[in-house]
Amino acid sequence: MNLKIPKPIRFECQPDCAACCQLGGGFVYVSETEIKRIAAYLKMDEAEFIENFIRQADEKTALVDGENEACIMLENNTCLIYPERPEQCRTFPFWPENLKTKQRWELTCQICPGIGKGRVFTEGEIRAVLNGKPVNSKIGEAL
Repeated sequence: MNLKIPKPIRFECQPDCAACCQLGGGFVYVSETEIKRIAAYLKMDEAEFIENFIRQADEKTALVDGENEACIMLENNTCLIYPERPEQCRTFPFWPENLKTKQRWELTCQICPGIGKGRVFTEGEIRAVLNGKPVNSKIGEAL
């Protein structure tokens, strides 16, 4: 994928920000492995977790929406499953659809107050995120 975004890119999640968790109209896709990990983290039976928090969307498995289409796992601007959050959440804002055009990246910048702050991400690091590595936006910590 040819990155169509201005470089260098600075990014750091901002304290008490949950902007990416409140994007309505989308889906938070989860794999079977993620469902198992999240259910265990919440100390729930996997079947109970699926019954209460999972739906089918676009032939994939996703979390149900919470209030106002925010993520169901968001409570008081805090992710209830942060240590076990899905890959989709771990890789924001470096999603392929956000990186495919300069215009789309500019829209993402309007949504996410952490873009333009924090450490610089190299193109190699961004490509690693695109391949499933979690974003680690803290300066001095490994990706």
